[in-house]
Amino acid sequence: MDKLFLNCFIGYCLLYSLLLVHGKELSCDETPYAHVCKQYIGTTNTLSTLDASSSSFHDVALKVTMEQAIEAHKLVSKMDLNNFKDKRAKSAWEDCLELYEDTLYQLKRSMNSNNLNDRLTWQSASIANHQTCQNGFTEFNLPSHLNYFPSMLSNFSKLLSNSLSISRAMTLTSSSSSTTTSASTKQNGGRRLLSDGFPSWMSHSDRRLLQESAPKADVVVAQDGSGNYKTISEGVAAAAKLSGKGRVVVHVKAGVYKEGVVIKRTMKNIIMIGDGMGATIVTGNDNAQDGSTTFRSATFAVSGDGFMARDMTFENTAGPQKHQAVALRSGADHSLFYRCSFKGYQDTLYVYANRQFYRECDIYGTIDFIFGDAVAVFQNCNMYVRRPMSNQQNTVTAQARTDPNENTGIIIHNCRITAAGDLKAVEGSFRTYLGRPWQKYSRTVVMKTALDSLINPAGWSPWSGNFALGTLYYGEYGNTGAGAGTGGRVKWAGFRVISSSEAVKFTVGDFLGGDSWIPGSGVPFDAGL
Repeated sequence: MDKLFLNCFIGYCLLYSLLLVHGKELSCDETPYAHVCKQYIGTTNTLSTLDASSSSFHDVALKVTMEQAIEAHKLVSKMDLNNFKDKRAKSAWEDCLELYEDTLYQLKRSMNSNNLNDRLTWQSASIANHQTCQNGFTEFNLPSHLNYFPSMLSNFSKLLSNSLSISRAMTLTSSSSSTTTSASTKQNGGRRLLSDGFPSWMSHSDRRLLQESAPKADVVVAQDGSGNYKTISEGVAAAAKLSGKGRVVVHVKAGVYKEGVVIKRTMKNIIMIGDGMGATIVTGNDNAQDGSTTFRSATFAVSGDGFMARDMTFENTAGPQKHQAVALRSGADHSLFYRCSFKGYQDTLYVYANRQFYRECDIYGTIDFIFGDAVAVFQNCNMYVRRPMSNQQNTVTAQARTDPNENTGIIIHNCRITAAGDLKAVEGSFRTYLGRPWQKYSRTVVMKTALDSLINPAGWSPWSGNFALGTLYYGEYGNTGAGAGTGGRVKWAGFRVISSSEAVKFTVGDFLGGDSWIPGSGVPFDAGL
């Protein structure tokens, strides 16, 4: 034990010595935007206010980024609303305000965490926030409105990228070192589980709650008046007041709930249980054509960490002619969706940011119907491709990684991709692809999945010309079915048929770290291939 401790201590000291503040010039040179790194660290008072003997360069970089995030938020908050007379522009500005508030939260908890993977996830979410702010204006064809945002915001994005690159380097160094567990735990994918299979951080009361197949509801929502509340929004508001006691169970009885539901970041650890797919339905029809940004068009939007939904349907009925119309958007870290259905056309399911797991779910759509920049894994799910408009083609995914150091991606594992009922009869009239690159470093992996004949032999579609074709990461492994042949696949530099050793990197255990937080939820999962 003494020798092991000594080895770990030496390894830590080596890493630490490489990242000390007095080595900032070398570290700045290794970041993507070295000149911005030197500019801000050289002109800030951060160094003078930190003890160099106890603060790593990473801490300094995060602190500088946080300071600029605070300034960015202030500037956006004080922006003259007269600049946004257009309803759509105002909607995009409201997104920006919410997103920069969330960025402050993500960066703050990154600074307070010693878990490198958490830091990487939350900093990736910050980058998604920054990009989404811009998306709101560009999707309305209002890019000129971005001129109202101070030019320093471009440097802010570079600071975010620099901080992320340092986190990534530290994570890679850390993952190469040996890890041990105590006698009271068992090893599972390098993460600690107690002997009963539950995560080590989960309280005894939460373990008892999640072991129950039908946990007792704290809040009951029922349209017929047999519950505590008649709307889901009222039930969520009541659950938020109880969230301090741990996990809160909201039972939503069968019915069609025509309402927009928002579960805010402060509403954590909510478990929402319906009476089954097709029985408990949350529905809406907000869409980009009618003035909502894609971000704000979601029928159901959740940001509160630890959210779980089971046996429910989420839908957006705007239809293909309304283009972007989201059924559910999740930015909740450690969110779980089990036996749920997501129905829409374009942009059905917005896997916005942070870590998410979907098991035995049905997802319906046409264009980019699973999209976003989360660390998202779909396992044992069905993707049903619907009939689009006559001049459209279908794409199952549109992943939005904008930085090569983000840990994000869309992983489809042991699923089935097939035609929905309305497409089956005319399947040959429409092209269907596994995905296209929404952003430069788009990453999607499809493995051990049944691909029906509707999948075009090329497999993947470009976004615009040659954009991202050499920087994206699209992988396929062990797929079956009439659409699984890879002989006719695209010849892009970023596409590859991967080996089993590569595919393992994208499993629930390795990519999502799921074996540290999914056990005990009552949701089955396969940690490996």
